[in-house]
Amino acid sequence: MKQKALSEEIRLNKFISNAGVCARRAADALIKEGLITVNGQKVRTLGYKVTIQDVVQYRNQVLKANRYVYILLNKPKDYITTTQDPQGRKTVLQLIKRACQERVYPVGRLDRNTTGLLLLTNDGRLAKHLAHPSSHIKKLYHVVLDKSISQADLEKIRSGVALEDGIACVDQLEIVGQDPRNIGLEIHMGRNRVIRRIFEQLHYEVVKLDRVMYAHLTKKDLPRGKWRWLTQQEIQQLHRLKEKNM
Repeated sequence: MKQKALSEEIRLNKFISNAGVCARRAADALIKEGLITVNGQKVRTLGYKVTIQDVVQYRNQVLKANRYVYILLNKPKDYITTTQDPQGRKTVLQLIKRACQERVYPVGRLDRNTTGLLLLTNDGRLAKHLAHPSSHIKKLYHVVLDKSISQADLEKIRSGVALEDGIACVDQLEIVGQDPRNIGLEIHMGRNRVIRRIFEQLHYEVVKLDRVMYAHLTKKDLPRGKWRWLTQQEIQQLHRLKEKNM
């Protein structure tokens, strides 16, 4: 669902949410507590409407009525997750170039050969929070190895693998189905190529790496190389994750 442009009048709680402070429900609480001023006056009325000409402040900070957009992409191989590349390689922004006029950025990274879910937005506060490991955002991957993994190595990974930049820990790790080359892995750590390096340390090659879940978002009805707008409900759920960890 594409976010609507700001109309002539907008409910105050939506204005606050669009400014990236919090979700609408939390904005209602700020309003009721008298923490929001409009043109220098405290407003405690739920449903109060403002225009872009009004000066809305929260804790003496003027809020800007930005239009935030949230895009979910099922990234294919051979695309990099930077906004531009001096080597001329394909970037994920090329896949969504007709989506919106706003400049959006990937939340976190997937390396060139990794496929799957990637969130893009211009909501900087939310993006910074989601990308930080302390947020413990659930990320689930399907890993295909070049050979069957042993039970001993599964236990080593569950216990933590020593890499050059410290111990790498996963949250969950299981064989998928009957083929011990197929692994389901949950991790919140955001180090560069950390999943591939974990298996390389134990002498396995990752043949395929696909992110199948990010937070509560899945690839359902989203083919490889395609994108969609997040629904309002999905956006609110992401904001609730931010508020929960603040």
